[in-house]
Amino acid sequence: MLEQFPPSDAVAYAELAERHGFSGTMATDHFQPWLPQQGQSAHVWSVLGAIGARTRGDFGPGVTTPTFRTHPAVVAQASATLASMYPGRHWLGIGSGEALNEHVVGEYWPEAHERIARMFEAVEVIRKLFAASIAGREVRHHGPHFRMETTRLWTMPPVAPQVLVATNGPVTARRAGKAADGLITTGGPYDRLAALVARFAEGARESGRDASAMPRVLQLHVSWAETDAEAMRNALTEWPIGGMRFSRSDIRSPFEFEQLARTVRPEDFEGRMLVSSDPDVHRAHLQRHLDLGFDRIYLHNVGRNQQRFLEVFGRDVLPGLRA
Repeated sequence: MLEQFPPSDAVAYAELAERHGFSGTMATDHFQPWLPQQGQSAHVWSVLGAIGARTRGDFGPGVTTPTFRTHPAVVAQASATLASMYPGRHWLGIGSGEALNEHVVGEYWPEAHERIARMFEAVEVIRKLFAASIAGREVRHHGPHFRMETTRLWTMPPVAPQVLVATNGPVTARRAGKAADGLITTGGPYDRLAALVARFAEGARESGRDASAMPRVLQLHVSWAETDAEAMRNALTEWPIGGMRFSRSDIRSPFEFEQLARTVRPEDFEGRMLVSSDPDVHRAHLQRHLDLGFDRIYLHNVGRNQQRFLEVFGRDVLPGLRA
């Protein structure tokens, strides 16, 4: 979580995670932190380049928004560069964005349906640019939200990075199954997640593809510490966002989130984020998500106790999981 740690620390934690049995890294793409006390917000593409150099597993942004701060063609260039430097390891996560990060460029902040439409058009631009560049030809785009004059990517790997689309709703999940290479979503009620995986599979079938061969990725927030009390303190202090039972996409300032965080209570995390000191409880929680059909889970332990978390989960949690 690049909002919590200086970039050099984040890279070191990615390297340490790999030594403890984790196989990949998802890094957040924010312009601002969620809360002022988190204190950081490094540029994700710079950090990903360093993570690639210091690790051997997969890595990507979870997720970037190629619709407001950054044109999709520029995102495609950044992604293709990493994929060229680290063949077979980099994937591209795409989302529809949140005002916290995207409003900084001063554009009108649209409603959700338009943000989603912009996201899928951005995916179209990126995939079109990837395909044309691999073929060594130029391409253009003129759509309702984006224009791209005739061009190509001059640094492009032989195989394009996988484009994974983030969704929290069934309609968007189905569209992701049709338009993207894979799905990303965040933790929540099990029945909602099962429905998302099913709708993604429907979209994949409608496009003539097998969803079981496509990445189904989960970003899961948890709070682990040596005691239950410390785990809850970490949740309330570092990640009250996990207990907010309302849409966050229109909130523009870390200081607004700080005010809203004062309303979050321990019971607000129930059913939304696991808060526990027991590694066995966390292992069962992870296994249930794997059993829902996710083939890749990126864990965010919300506290600052990253080194101890990696040690304990690498020793007591990961070995007991069944894919």
